[in-house]
Amino acid sequence: MKAIVDKDACIGCGLCPSIAPDVFEMGDDGKAHVITSTVPAGSEDAAKESESSCPVNAITVQ
Repeated sequence: MKAIVDKDACIGCGLCPSIAPDVFEMGDDGKAHVITSTVPAGSEDAAKESESSCPVNAITVQ
């Protein structure tokens, strides 16, 4: 499973790293970044929750 953040759509709300800190972090640019290319085992549900919770649909988990 892989997570992707659309940097153009991201508004930097910080919701995704609060839900899935093993997958996302906030970068120096104030936007969310994916920490690792593959979602760690055990974090799949949190990554999917981040995708569905993003207010601007900037996250894709596939």
